[in-house]
Amino acid sequence: MCQGDTGVPAFKLLLGSALVCGLALGQTAPPSQRLDWRKVGSSSVDLMLAAPATGPVDSVWFAPDGRTLFARTRSGKAFETVDFENWTLSTNPPPRSDNSATVGVERLPASGAVLRGDARHLYALDAHLYVSEDGGRSWTNLTAYRNESVIGPNQRDLAVSPADPNDVVVANERGVWRSLDGGLSWTGLNQFLPNLMVRSILEPPADGRGMEIEVDGVGALELQPSSGAQSVWRPVRNAALERQAQLQRTYSMAIGTEITASAAAGDVVYTGAADGRIWISVDRARTWTLSRSLTGGPVTSLFVDPQAPRVALATLGGSGAHVLRTTNSGGFWDDLSSNLPDAPAHAVAAERISSAVYVATDRGVYFAHEDLEAPAQPTNWTLLGGNLPAARATAVELGAAGYQLYVGLEGYGIYAAAAPHRRQLLKLVNAADLSARAAAPGSLVSVLGGPVKSARAGDLNFPVLASSQTGAQIQVPFEVTGSSVSLALEAELGRVTLGLPVQPTSPAIFVDRDGAPMLLDADNGLMLDAGNTAHSNARIQVLSTGLGRVKPDWATGIPAPLENPPAVVATVRAYLDGAPVAVTRATLAPGYVGFYLIELQVPAVVNSGPADLYLTAEGHESNHVRLYLEP
Repeated sequence: MCQGDTGVPAFKLLLGSALVCGLALGQTAPPSQRLDWRKVGSSSVDLMLAAPATGPVDSVWFAPDGRTLFARTRSGKAFETVDFENWTLSTNPPPRSDNSATVGVERLPASGAVLRGDARHLYALDAHLYVSEDGGRSWTNLTAYRNESVIGPNQRDLAVSPADPNDVVVANERGVWRSLDGGLSWTGLNQFLPNLMVRSILEPPADGRGMEIEVDGVGALELQPSSGAQSVWRPVRNAALERQAQLQRTYSMAIGTEITASAAAGDVVYTGAADGRIWISVDRARTWTLSRSLTGGPVTSLFVDPQAPRVALATLGGSGAHVLRTTNSGGFWDDLSSNLPDAPAHAVAAERISSAVYVATDRGVYFAHEDLEAPAQPTNWTLLGGNLPAARATAVELGAAGYQLYVGLEGYGIYAAAAPHRRQLLKLVNAADLSARAAAPGSLVSVLGGPVKSARAGDLNFPVLASSQTGAQIQVPFEVTGSSVSLALEAELGRVTLGLPVQPTSPAIFVDRDGAPMLLDADNGLMLDAGNTAHSNARIQVLSTGLGRVKPDWATGIPAPLENPPAVVATVRAYLDGAPVAVTRATLAPGYVGFYLIELQVPAVVNSGPADLYLTAEGHESNHVRLYLEP
């Protein structure tokens, strides 16, 4: 029986059983497409311990000469380091040679403690690490502080360097920890250990927020907006995640089985069970209908289109079907697995308009163009390769405007690349925040999807400032008028015409790909973020676009002068946590094209922590970003 069989024989007769049972015809090896991936954040978490932490590590041991340290993570993989900072996968690690200490011990600090070392430096590991220098007659606790461990809970293993008895390493629930002074001080070896177990991507970066993810054993984490692959994740409360967990418990009780995934849009709710069955409710979970009765691998994730709840996708673990599609609110589910490897799938992301579907599996992340409007023959999947580590893909999500693709890899954390379905599918967005907000005279607009040679609207030339295989950046002429223009783009595949809404002002603060706003300390020119905060009375520079015409007039496509740049004609205001702050300057950014420079004066009295910042120009509001403050 086909995985798509839900008692709708007319559908099977129409399309043919071979369409629905694609796996029965045999699989072909998926082709591979190489993408340029970038690391988003590190693989470590700030849990207020002695150093950044990571996931559980079960064992640690030194090579016989003490020069190499090995660690085996909860996933069963072994890693090694020679510089005690960077880790590589260990393909053939040696067995450990430091068995438990056999010296006579008068007493232990805790029954069942693991012993390492010799009579002069005897270590015992239980809930804490202890040391004895008198053969076990007395013990000193090396990791306790106010009844808590400074290196985290659930100690699992202990290693002492054969070259130095003061070089001690502990493995526990929060990673690997090292002391070079016999346990008096500790540092973590976790920042580059691939051991961050990402379960899901909760929120891609947007509107000045950093990315939020769910990690096994920790919960919700946020990457505070700042650039660099070494940024550490921090715990955060995610109300949506908490609500989702509560709803799944409620659904499990109402349906009478273990619900492992759910998704909702409007009044429609889809739920999937641990045995592969799927239920649907069209009245906000008051009543349920069994939508897929076949059993098998667990339903690991569900996607429902927010604008068309009749369209949904499901991923499954185990063997057999791994990606299912419905276009009629669960009336039937057809199998899209096609040439996917027979490996568990964990997450799916999709964009209905472009028919793009991405799935995270034990064998990597795959992409296909699938019809999400009506039943159609499944297409083949393409493996998205490139510079990704070889690891299970556990999460996948599309970012703002579907431009960025985010993938969670077991142990390695989050990676991002330009979404391949956007190539040659041109779209106009605001260059500052990739939003669909209107353009303004003089502002910058990004073309997503491919290179652009030229851009015109009527007699006006829109200068192309930069162009690549993934997109281009153009400036809107200062002379543009009207509420919209028809923009003709000379692209790689020929001429493409797109509508561009226009208004006199349309302010937007620039943010980078990871959500960090372009805010500068006016006194030293350094970027402001969670690690470099603004202080009371400070002068802050904001880089934005969309503030409209300037005085005196300035030519389109020409960098603003370094001295006396033209001033913005519109009245620009700024707000911190809803309260107005003084705008001391609003001009074109010196030396830049299409950028505006807004200078603010931070109040004399501010609260410590993140503050909500936004601009207005003639009543039009910008995106909201975070400014981190200190009194």
